Amino acid sequence: MILVTGGAGYIGSTVSLALIEAGHSVVVFDDISRGHRDLAFGSALVEGDIRDRNALDALFRTHRIDGVVHFAARSLVGESMERPDEYFSVNVRGTMTLLEVMKEHAVANLVFSSSAAVYGEPDVAVIPEEAAIRPTNPYGESKAFVETMLRRFHDAFGLRSVSLRYFNAAGADSLVRTGEHHDPETHLIPILLDVALGRRDGATIFGTDYPTPDGTCVRDYVHVTDLAAAHVRALERVLKGKQGCEAYNLGNGTGYSVRQVVDMVRAVTGCPIPVTEAGRRSGDPAVLVASSKKAERTLKWKRSYPGLEEIVRTAWMWHQRRFSPKRDVFSDKHLRATTLRLDEVE
Repeated sequence: MILVTGGAGYIGSTVSLALIEAGHSVVVFDDISRGHRDLAFGSALVEGDIRDRNALDALFRTHRIDGVVHFAARSLVGESMERPDEYFSVNVRGTMTLLEVMKEHAVANLVFSSSAAVYGEPDVAVIPEEAAIRPTNPYGESKAFVETMLRRFHDAFGLRSVSLRYFNAAGADSLVRTGEHHDPETHLIPILLDVALGRRDGATIFGTDYPTPDGTCVRDYVHVTDLAAAHVRALERVLKGKQGCEAYNLGNGTGYSVRQVVDMVRAVTGCPIPVTEAGRRSGDPAVLVASSKKAERTLKWKRSYPGLEEIVRTAWMWHQRRFSPKRDVFSDKHLRATTLRLDEVE
């Protein structure tokens, strides 16, 4: 049985589906503060706070957990600047609680959802794992600190772990079973798709004078299904005992500018997508692109959806199903997790 914390969120739900399709049994643990019950896939959804030791202990006593894929966290950079207490409490203390319970139940296999935010503002455009770790916000700091915790737990207790540092997760499940549904939404592609659906009047481009071909920021967008495949490969490597404590970048290896993304959304949706230009936002580097050669070499990871059009097209399919007034009824109900109360877990 694989425990997916934060499994009712965007990436967690996609990874849960990938794990199930790879033959693993899944139980989801999520507080549903930002996730969605109908996006929890597996044998059960246990609602609880990652900082609640008793809830985690009850779950581990009820289910025979072989490994953990850990997504449960706060993840908005701007919010982390305003609420560092909340981010360190959930992301760091919550992970510490999880690691302690794992240790008590002799579960030594973990895949951790880290972030490119650990690099802060790097000196190079194409970022390898060896780049300096110098986060510039509490969100990135919390992820970097957890990676340090994992190294110490490996050295002291033999915890086997993989930290996956991904860049801009985008797109949606090709069967339209899950995708992005954030509130508030801060990511470029779903914001543009909101405009296409009439949920927003327009979008804003921040900075048009960067040293890039069209003057706008260039970012690395990686399809969420490809991210999920990397999580499955990382977990199976850990379960086989082939992994100590490592970190891997996950990106597309190709950058797309903000204008390119806007143009692609216009092409895919057939909508004009009005945009307003504004000045640069503080702390936005001109170019951020991942080097994922280590994951390609060690995890044998290959991207199935490398093109921007595929990323936008799957996201648009999901957006229409999820947010259109004529949205379809979810057709794969048998994959949804059954919600359990904590007293039922015990």
